[in-house]
Amino acid sequence: MLMRETPVVIAGPVGQIEALLLENKSLDNEQPRGIALICHPNPVQGGTMLNKVVSTLQRTARDAGLITLRFNYRGVGASEGSHDMGTGEVDDAQAAAKWLREKHPDLPMTLFGFSFGGFVAASLGGRLEAQGVQLKHLFMVAPAVMRLGEQDQLPQHGELTVIQPETDEVIDPQLVYDWSEKLQRPHELLKVAECGHFFHGKLTDLKDLILPRLSN
Repeated sequence: MLMRETPVVIAGPVGQIEALLLENKSLDNEQPRGIALICHPNPVQGGTMLNKVVSTLQRTARDAGLITLRFNYRGVGASEGSHDMGTGEVDDAQAAAKWLREKHPDLPMTLFGFSFGGFVAASLGGRLEAQGVQLKHLFMVAPAVMRLGEQDQLPQHGELTVIQPETDEVIDPQLVYDWSEKLQRPHELLKVAECGHFFHGKLTDLKDLILPRLSN
């Protein structure tokens, strides 16, 4: 399969957004199964679209036959603007999602978010659903659930999978467990034993958890 990502520039709410697109065109003309948008961790703490967990999520989606798009929030890399650390990054994700959906309007969308990106993807999912877009799946990996406020409504339809390392040193696992327990909508909580926030030595385990759930 032709698996090289292509740099693209997307018009964002405060300027250009730097992104990497993988069209996932196979040699046997097999059609892509969907589109995936991947949201990266906290930019203030060095998070970018090239983060190794984000890269693992991208490759996993690729291997499941999805077109992928990962991008840098405002103020990261070549993306214009400055950090907002809240709704601004969700606005950026919404612009990226709109761009991707306009290219492939008939394909179902899956969202991925790691750490701060888990908050971004969840909030974006709610926005998209309010606009009539039904997601196929939302994956929240070691998500910063403490950032979700009343204005951040999760999508109520489609599948939701939360993946939380049990020895996370950045996001308190108990916060995620408590949030999961209170969550009204159906979802799946997967705990990864002996695993820290950045999945050191556990990236293969992460892929093994996600890939079969994308292949359904």
